[in-house]
Amino acid sequence: MHLSMWSYPWDLDDLGLDQAIAELSGTAALNTISLATSYHAGRFLQARSPVRKAYFPEDGTIYFKPDPAAWDGVRVVPQVASIVERRDVLRELVQRRDAGGMAVSCWTVCLHNTRIGMLYPDIVTRNAFGDPNYYNLCPSHPDARAYVRAVVGDVTRNYRPDVIELESPCFMGFAHEYHHEKDGVGMTPEDDFLLSLCFCDACLVRAARAGVDGRKAQATVKRWIVEACEREVPAPRFPDFPAAGLDVFRPFPEVHDYLMWRFEPVTSLVGELRDAADPATKVYLIDLKDGWLGGCDIAAIGKVCDGAILCAYWMDAAATGALMREGRAALGPDKFLGAGFRVFYPEMPGPEELATRSRAAIAGGANGINYYNYGLIPQKRLGWIRSAVEGLGG
Repeated sequence: MHLSMWSYPWDLDDLGLDQAIAELSGTAALNTISLATSYHAGRFLQARSPVRKAYFPEDGTIYFKPDPAAWDGVRVVPQVASIVERRDVLRELVQRRDAGGMAVSCWTVCLHNTRIGMLYPDIVTRNAFGDPNYYNLCPSHPDARAYVRAVVGDVTRNYRPDVIELESPCFMGFAHEYHHEKDGVGMTPEDDFLLSLCFCDACLVRAARAGVDGRKAQATVKRWIVEACEREVPAPRFPDFPAAGLDVFRPFPEVHDYLMWRFEPVTSLVGELRDAADPATKVYLIDLKDGWLGGCDIAAIGKVCDGAILCAYWMDAAATGALMREGRAALGPDKFLGAGFRVFYPEMPGPEELATRSRAAIAGGANGINYYNYGLIPQKRLGWIRSAVEGLGG
């Protein structure tokens, strides 16, 4: 069973690999470490670090040493995080694995990259008004796709991890993806979704090639956004959104057709990433409930990669089990299905609840579990994970 913990290179560096691996494999009873190998900006409370208590990672950087040959002819090239110049944590983990240590997974942020978006604004997603979302490279844009293919091909072929976990190879939401966001209107879930829909030139061209008129959809979505911004107080146009899924848009065929097409660039990109990766490395998608909001069709994506990890954040055991059953039905019996849990308080109130939710995930069809996040939680919560893992019975 795949049992892993999402971890940051700077945490492993601060604590030392000997201590980190002893805690992950011993205290927490895990067999895999999922190391961030491409990551975005943030501010993190470093609960475990003996060096600092707040950390601001470099935005949009990679945490491995790239092979120049992997980037021949690629317009968008990565920036290597400064820690790598001093210490290649990923290489050390792979070497330890080869000597009998924990399995290694590369936790890789794909299209969520504000640094690159600011440098190359022509490749980011754009809303119905043409406004850029600098934090989200567009899965339809050839240069964005080439960048992610090169990242995946480079790190898997030159480091040979057991798994690569793909985060954000898709369209991202409007809210909570940047910093110091301001919203005086009070967006509803549908407003957030409508503002996240991309109508960049690359999307419009790609859709047209598939026989879909994106400009008609753009006009309707633009009108809806204007109306939402003119309301005195928020009021949903579609009260059963997102629970009813894309069916709420069926009365508006120009929008519905565009939303159905929107799965194609994400699915095909994941397929290209599977092809770019080393054949020995498993390729998993990281996704959330209602992944269709970002253009993820789990059933279709499952056909072009090796499986998916579905994050059951803020879900009780019943909801976790339901999510896993849905995921298993979509993926079929042979693909990997993982569950993702945050060991954050109060989202996860204690060890009993973590154990209950973990059992529900496996009972629902999951093959493994990823826990979040090694450096962000107190050391004592690693014991919660051990109790949960031991309760799974192997």
